[in-house]
Amino acid sequence: MEGKELTIRTIKASDNEGIFKLIQGILESYDLDKPGTAYFDPYLDRLFEFYQKQPKGEYWVIVKEDKVYGGIGISPFDDYENIAEVQKYYISKDIQGLGYGRKLYDVAEQFAKEQGYESLYIETIDTLGKANDVYYHYGFEQRTEPLNGSKHNLMNVWLEKKL
Repeated sequence: MEGKELTIRTIKASDNEGIFKLIQGILESYDLDKPGTAYFDPYLDRLFEFYQKQPKGEYWVIVKEDKVYGGIGISPFDDYENIAEVQKYYISKDIQGLGYGRKLYDVAEQFAKEQGYESLYIETIDTLGKANDVYYHYGFEQRTEPLNGSKHNLMNVWLEKKL
């Protein structure tokens, strides 16, 4: 990671392809390129446009010279007024362990607080042990079942954090 510093900023249309490839590549590496995961979300290749339409929602990326190294989104969860979902939170292995994942998460959580959300919700899967450990470190607690409106039916771990 020599040279220019990594930057966290809101997503641009030009980031769509980079974040799409990053997310699909990470899911493939965990054998999660299956229906019921984000891999098949119909808007995955158009995250910029998707988040432009989300009230109280936003997506951020980590970039260096226009290459995308990570991303995270906040969006209202289904019909719940005060619950935001943490969405598409993926960090390239190239920058894991350097603190950028935490910085990215902190931006998203601060945004959620500013939007008046009372809690954050995450759907994940038990095979992503390292990622799930990060969520627990951030203060998330496990739920016994998903919230109504859950669309990723392969996920079997549901986490929530009160803000």
